[in-house]
Amino acid sequence: MSNHRFIVSGGGTGGHIFPALSIAEGLKMRFPDAEILFVGAMGKMEMEKVPAAGFPIVGLPVAGFHRGEFWRNLLFLPKLLASLWKARSVVRKFRPACVIGVGGYASGPILKVATQMGIPALLQEQNSFAGVTNKILGKKAAKICVAYRNMDRFFPKDKIVFTGNPIRKGLEGLSNKSEESLKFFGLDPARPVVLVVGGSLGARSLNNGIRAKLDLIRSSEVQFLWQTGKIYYSELKNELDANPAGNVHLLEFIQRMDLAFSAADLVISRAGAGTISELCVVGKPSILVPSPNVSEDHQTYNARELADQDAAILIRDAEVNERLVEEALILVNDRKRLDILAENIKKMATPNATKDIVDVIASLIDN
Repeated sequence: MSNHRFIVSGGGTGGHIFPALSIAEGLKMRFPDAEILFVGAMGKMEMEKVPAAGFPIVGLPVAGFHRGEFWRNLLFLPKLLASLWKARSVVRKFRPACVIGVGGYASGPILKVATQMGIPALLQEQNSFAGVTNKILGKKAAKICVAYRNMDRFFPKDKIVFTGNPIRKGLEGLSNKSEESLKFFGLDPARPVVLVVGGSLGARSLNNGIRAKLDLIRSSEVQFLWQTGKIYYSELKNELDANPAGNVHLLEFIQRMDLAFSAADLVISRAGAGTISELCVVGKPSILVPSPNVSEDHQTYNARELADQDAAILIRDAEVNERLVEEALILVNDRKRLDILAENIKKMATPNATKDIVDVIASLIDN
């Protein structure tokens, strides 16, 4: 039996799953004999994505707490108690050397049980405004890896280690406007490119903001590489088929984000922690539109951190229809302004985040 057994827990969104997988892969590199078990929430995205990446996962019946619709919380307590019971059995059976929580309510029961049993726990907080689960768990965790400064507002100062957020492989050292990237998406090398990404499922307001100004885009010299997300793709494709725009490249999902970033002069995106970390590493000028539908409005805090350093432009969700396309078209043609944004966002990059987090885990199990 390996001494290097780890439980990685969290999930609910891609923003939690990708860092969790990066940390697991980092642990495998450091400890080739490592055994890693994921713990997620039943019915959530991690139950598919984690096995697809080659790791085993156990699902807990845990659910989030609904602030608005209190009737939906009737099952909250029974599910939480059932999850704590199952978590205890998982920890006893697997006997991990360390438990790693990446945020989201799925990590609550497993980290609580682990700390009660004297197993060291590490938290990874991706956002500039800590989530409820992590704030509660922070009191008992051995170390807390963070991606923003001044996180002692939420956590004990002596437990905090600044590491940044792990990012997916293949984004380091991208070349700008590589021939491969332009060819891959069928782009004209002579015209500027705006990349629009709203997450794997898409972002309604971003899509509507672009859609509202398609005539303006058609009459411009700018190319748009537009990831609509799964939910909105067919509707938008029908609309563009009926009234084509030669400079708009519509995609449901972009598998090769490395090539998309390489091709882009400007990125329009939500302000999830993982996305921001990737934009910093690739050094791309960005317009960030925080999602209003996330807990504690953490995306606004994330985006404001960058906007305050003149490292990105922040546009509120409610202003998208009036401002987004006009400002993008002006900005993408202003080389000097793009260079300033690129230089400032690159200063915030933490390309060694995964290795640094694994170093902290290694120090916990050594002690």
